[in-house]
Amino acid sequence: EVQVVESGEGLVQPGGSLRRSCAASGFTFSSRFMSWVRQAPGKGLEWVSYINSGGGSTYYEDAVKGRFTISRDNAKKTVYLQMNSLKPEDTAVYYCASGRTVVVGPTDWGQGTQVTVSS
Repeated sequence: EVQVVESGEGLVQPGGSLRRSCAASGFTFSSRFMSWVRQAPGKGLEWVSYINSGGGSTYYEDAVKGRFTISRDNAKKTVYLQMNSLKPEDTAVYYCASGRTVVVGPTDWGQGTQVTVSS
């Protein structure tokens, strides 16, 4: 059974930092790309970042470039998202998602966890 499980909810003040983690099981982790997708209140899904299977290639949407860093540990079957200089507009439900190819997109999703940036 494929499982993708994100870390718990996070509440942080503007300018603060938060680290998200996502543990996966039920598939060959080292052969899949891993990604973070978010959905802000009243908005659609937004592909925040992804990392290829080996960890050597990454993508970030413009809104988070220079502030967020994605990484993975294939031995631990875990992907991370380090979020710095957080802004209120980063408030969203964050999903961890996995897939075989970026062209097809994610096929296995976590349940999503809330990240709130507020003073």
